[in-house]
Amino acid sequence: MNSPHPGPLPKVEGTKTIVITGATGVLGNLVAKTFAERGHNIALLDKDQNKLDFLIRDLNLPTERLYTQTIDLLDKQAVRDSAEAVHSKFGSVHALFHLVGGWTGGKTIAETPDDDLEIMLNQHVRTTFNLFKSFTPHIATSLEPRAWGRVIVISPSTVLNPPGKSGVYTAAKAAQENLVLSLSAELKQTDVTANIIQVKSIDIENKGTGTTPAEIVAAMTYLFSDEASKVNGARIPLYS
Repeated sequence: MNSPHPGPLPKVEGTKTIVITGATGVLGNLVAKTFAERGHNIALLDKDQNKLDFLIRDLNLPTERLYTQTIDLLDKQAVRDSAEAVHSKFGSVHALFHLVGGWTGGKTIAETPDDDLEIMLNQHVRTTFNLFKSFTPHIATSLEPRAWGRVIVISPSTVLNPPGKSGVYTAAKAAQENLVLSLSAELKQTDVTANIIQVKSIDIENKGTGTTPAEIVAAMTYLFSDEASKVNGARIPLYS
């Protein structure tokens, strides 16, 4: 696989442990492969065991560098147990890439079923809250006395100026973004950063209609680097 980064990769000292949710999607797949190729430990969390098994075979990592789990991120205890298991296996957790997606829309607010709101809140807000609550205490104590870590989520460019017929989706993503920004403020005295990459859409088929997975991974690679240590609490516009 060709690296998505066009030039020399930014520098990160030592092997880090990276937790990736939504790992079996197109973006999650590329993220896992890219950071695994750089020698980091990878923890894959996903709900689809068959797709997870395929990714595991594709990565072909030694067992000491890989942790995998099928999980419901709405299950608070399961997420807590997962955080403890990852920390126990690798001795540290340095990064959380929360890549779980999901969209519902196409209806006015008046037409939107109550269930759609619950689905979006579950998908984007409650999963994020559970992950932050369980994993960030481990990230915040990595590499003491001064913790080093990275938290990254992907969000739509429409959060600050939502179009019609997307109310529950953009409301949930706005709440997710605020969790990220609050976390970034809480950890600002450390070397842990939390950032949001904003895209109009993920252009999986490279049709020129949005941001490609490779472009997103290149941005994530930079944010993960030591050179990006001062980028914190940012909404990074990765779209034209």
